[in-house]
Amino acid sequence: MFGCSGRSPDVAGFGCAGGQFCAAGGDAGCGDGGDGTRILIKGGTVVNAHRAEEADVYIEDGVVVAVRPNIPVGDDNVRVIDATGKYVMPGGIDPHTHLAMEFMGTVTIDDFFSGHAAALAGGTTMHIDFVIPVNGNLTAGLESYKQKAANAAMDYGFHMAITKWNDEVAREMEVMVKEHGINSFKFFMAYKGSLMVTDDLLLQGLRKCKSLGALAMVHAENGDAVVEGQQRMIDLGITGPEGHALSRPPILEGEATARAIRLANFINTPLYVVHVMSVDAMEEIAKAKREGQRVIGEPVVSGLVLDDSWLWDPDFIVASKYVMSPPIREAGHGKALQAALSSGILQLVGTDHCTFNSTQKAFGSDDFRKIPNGVNGLEERMHIIWDSMVETGKISVTDYVRVTSTECARIFNIYPQKGAVLEGSDADIIILNPERSFVMGAHTHHSRSNTNVYEGRKGKGMVELTISRGRVVWEDGVLNITPGSGRYIRMAPFGYVFDGIEKSDAAYRASLRAPVQRGKAAA
Repeated sequence: MFGCSGRSPDVAGFGCAGGQFCAAGGDAGCGDGGDGTRILIKGGTVVNAHRAEEADVYIEDGVVVAVRPNIPVGDDNVRVIDATGKYVMPGGIDPHTHLAMEFMGTVTIDDFFSGHAAALAGGTTMHIDFVIPVNGNLTAGLESYKQKAANAAMDYGFHMAITKWNDEVAREMEVMVKEHGINSFKFFMAYKGSLMVTDDLLLQGLRKCKSLGALAMVHAENGDAVVEGQQRMIDLGITGPEGHALSRPPILEGEATARAIRLANFINTPLYVVHVMSVDAMEEIAKAKREGQRVIGEPVVSGLVLDDSWLWDPDFIVASKYVMSPPIREAGHGKALQAALSSGILQLVGTDHCTFNSTQKAFGSDDFRKIPNGVNGLEERMHIIWDSMVETGKISVTDYVRVTSTECARIFNIYPQKGAVLEGSDADIIILNPERSFVMGAHTHHSRSNTNVYEGRKGKGMVELTISRGRVVWEDGVLNITPGSGRYIRMAPFGYVFDGIEKSDAAYRASLRAPVQRGKAAA
């Protein structure tokens, strides 16, 4: 087991000092997070996406057995947890992470174990990571990520990236869906020369996704224009982190988002736009949704609450930690994205957790193009969304559950196993105290990075306890997790976003008034 010392009862830090863990087996100073196959949570407000109610929750063998008021304590072998005055909610599900990812000449500093430690300490009990193919080979990529996930400490699923196209890739996509429980494929419209796909490949991929009932996802930036923008900055002598944002402005995200939406509309298949960072991209999604198209928009925490002013910081270590793609935008975009999230234009919140330490970021100290792209967020997401959206009245507590957990479970077809506190659901549960305060920073988080883009951020609403599959794994600053205890979650195809696609295809065919029957033209 792994534990760490607790925090003060009024202002809590995230994790143990320096992000360290106690040695396996623990010691007298570590404490244990509490365990037991039977748990009764009493007196709290149980919040699901559809309603909040005063109720108790009984858990047995990793599953929610009962949710109702006044459940009696059956015997002494049941651990009773008092949640009076607190919210009992489904653990968060992060739809967008990159753990142990090889990228830009290095590897993200967080592997599955440290990433899961951060997630559980922050109230997230499942995430979906992106498998990167090996030289375009999906099977080799999946095998690599299975090995990377061997030290997983919580439940996880996989998306699959598509980086090239041929008949073998098309065949492998079918294998991924039918044999390995992967129901989503990501296409990068940026990172020219490495991950980027052409429109031709994207069209073929969209068509294949539709036939498999798999959700097509896009990183939407115009990769060709980004290369042009990067060279423009270099020619102007702008080589620091600010050049990153200047080289890939919102218009390039908006253009690629519009293009992907239109191509998906042409194929008539649902589209998921990852890390929506700008008003430009959000407005394209809003327009498509108004016209009835099935488009899902995913903002990430950094885009909701940060602005790009940090990229102009004179300290390279400070500025470079904010480099991610698409870039964090200038002030104003975040507020607009929050409004879109609260109104339903954007549907769920991810993190794009892709962490590099200051040494890795320094690879680009003389050229912003070489700074590894990525920021943290797995540990911070649930708290920041509560503080910035619920505490300010922008969303309700039920909407909070929807955007941090339930909608992700529904989109990726694992609801109500995940994303709910209902009878029969997995016992992935958090208890949040709305009166507790927090302070974030690198000296207390569980990420292995020595920097944190939310350094010094304070807020209200603290996850005091996390239950993962019926085990208490985080309680008042004490983390109790075991490497290798995580479980791979298979996700079936043809989720709710595909409902009615066949009927709309039939309506389209009926509208064509073709082919026209004509007689042969006279010679």
